[in-house]
Amino acid sequence: MQQTPVDRARQLLRLSPQFDAIVLTRPGSVAWAIPGINPPIDRTAGVDTVWIAIGAEGCTVITTGVEKQRISDELLPDNVDLVAVPWWDGDAMVAAAAHAVGVPIDRIASDGHSSFGVDLDHELTHQRLALDPDEQRRLRELGKWATAAVEDALRSWEPGQIDTDVAARIASGVERFGADAPVLLVGADDRLNRYRHPVAVGAQTHDCVMAVLVARHQGLHVALTRYVSAIDTSELESGLTIVRGIHRDVLRVGRPGRTYGDVLDVLAASYAQAGYPEGWNEHYQGGPIGYAQREFEISPAQRSSPWWNEVISEHTAVAWNPSLAGGLKDEDTYLISAEHDELITTSSDWPMD
Repeated sequence: MQQTPVDRARQLLRLSPQFDAIVLTRPGSVAWAIPGINPPIDRTAGVDTVWIAIGAEGCTVITTGVEKQRISDELLPDNVDLVAVPWWDGDAMVAAAAHAVGVPIDRIASDGHSSFGVDLDHELTHQRLALDPDEQRRLRELGKWATAAVEDALRSWEPGQIDTDVAARIASGVERFGADAPVLLVGADDRLNRYRHPVAVGAQTHDCVMAVLVARHQGLHVALTRYVSAIDTSELESGLTIVRGIHRDVLRVGRPGRTYGDVLDVLAASYAQAGYPEGWNEHYQGGPIGYAQREFEISPAQRSSPWWNEVISEHTAVAWNPSLAGGLKDEDTYLISAEHDELITTSSDWPMD
């Protein structure tokens, strides 16, 4: 029988004498443990309005009285208890979690919440990197929705349109499927050339537009970047050929059984071979994606990171982001398997090479 995320979290209890229960408080880890339990109320919140307390036996969802009825009616799985606390009591969630698992606070691990005794964020992130079959299915669906939202918006672009109008069409396409957009960038022309993150500001677009999207649904994320142009694209294509080559090198080495350090060494070497030895230092390079837009992100200089020697697992999703100044970047979401990398943000008729 396939293990559930709660089972996998509970495994950590059996492996450590330091703690006797786990409480999940962050949107990503809560969504991982019980898919669909926490459609975001505040999309920017680092701490969720839904917590999950996992003991050696039971599992309890803790929320505020404001959300209790909705969760009970629409979202609560079978065999999971529900506890509600006053929305105004800042300590009530912590106390309810400790009561639910029957363990002193200093014997409770969490995903980084400062009220509990053990920070288990790294171990929990490790547990969720490899996606199970249902997570893979949901990731594929989200990839199709996100890709359609970006590409449909860019297909309807015409020179002279305002960048915020393009962004609004993308956002509308994402929301139509019940997802949301933690990251949405639309930039054009001179702003695209000057800024690595050309956030839409109400500027007119004339020659070339870049759209960057990270979309989220039930906690899972996908990322992609697309371009549309009304002018000769030979110069753009020349630059994109370079970053696409770096991306291919990264994907080639990022196989199950290799380490993320192996990938970053190749990333740095590929930039250098292309004539940009410090190019990776100028922008975020991406990495594993799933229940966060970056499950973790390290650079080729961070060899002491605990993630450097992390072995790449089959069924991990990645969104690498090699880029160069001048609005040149190549970004898509892939699912790693032993046989090949599956393009999740796939397109049937958009030029990808």
